Amino acid sequence: MFKITKDIIKKVYFPRPVDSHKYDRGLLLVIGGGQFYTGAPALSAMAALRAGVDMAQVLAPKRAADIIASFSPNLAAYPLQGDWLDMEDVPSLLSFTKAAQQTAGAKTAVVIGGGLGRTEETKKAVNEYLQQIRTKLVIDADGLHAVAIQKDLLKGKNYILTPNLFEFFILTGKKIDEFSFEDKIQAVKDEAQKLGCIILLKGAKDIISDGQEVAIDESGTPYMAIGGTGDTLAGICGSLLAQDIEPFLAAQAGSYINGKAGEAAAKKFGQGMVATDLVEEIANVIKF
Repeated sequence: MFKITKDIIKKVYFPRPVDSHKYDRGLLLVIGGGQFYTGAPALSAMAALRAGVDMAQVLAPKRAADIIASFSPNLAAYPLQGDWLDMEDVPSLLSFTKAAQQTAGAKTAVVIGGGLGRTEETKKAVNEYLQQIRTKLVIDADGLHAVAIQKDLLKGKNYILTPNLFEFFILTGKKIDEFSFEDKIQAVKDEAQKLGCIILLKGAKDIISDGQEVAIDESGTPYMAIGGTGDTLAGICGSLLAQDIEPFLAAQAGSYINGKAGEAAAKKFGQGMVATDLVEEIANVIKF
């Protein structure tokens, strides 16, 4: 077990060559959103851009995509049909993923789950999409509820899973709220090994494990206990995956960057801090 320090930044960020081209630092697809939670995929995409990915594309049901497109000219948002993700959208998701891989090659990654909702049809669509793709992936929020019913989709994929305590229970069947910190560490390690994925358990201290090693991130602040900071975390992790950082290291760095950006935002805004404040601090955290 080891603690994450500021040295993690130097392990994932390097000066860009003078002959750099777009997509050298990756292309990220963010799949999320619905009738109600329109901001989740937008926050992931904005955080991903601030964390250095060259392009972030949002795929969301029409209402969410139309709203997201108005947030910033930096965001590309494609409207899926209907009020929520369903099986009819899977061909579009696959088409965008294939196109991204043709454009950026190995520097392609996906973040899926934020704001999707938990209808049975949405869960089925998420799992059908995962069944057919081969790419680097962060699964967050409602995406975790989907894969919890078909965990064989995770085995050996080295995906990054970003549950809170409740989502960890949904995913694993283990209720660890009252566990000691040491027992939580062991539970995360055991489940990461069983699933064949990276688990980043969110909390006052994040616990990250690949099933073999465990990293602890003590960055962050109680002011981050607000809506949206989990979405920014998923976006940062996805950004690093797209930049070709290996998953366990990407999860560690994503946790640290998100926490430190939250600390900086909290110093400025205190009780009034919101998730977009965190996004604006990411660039300062990753300076070297």
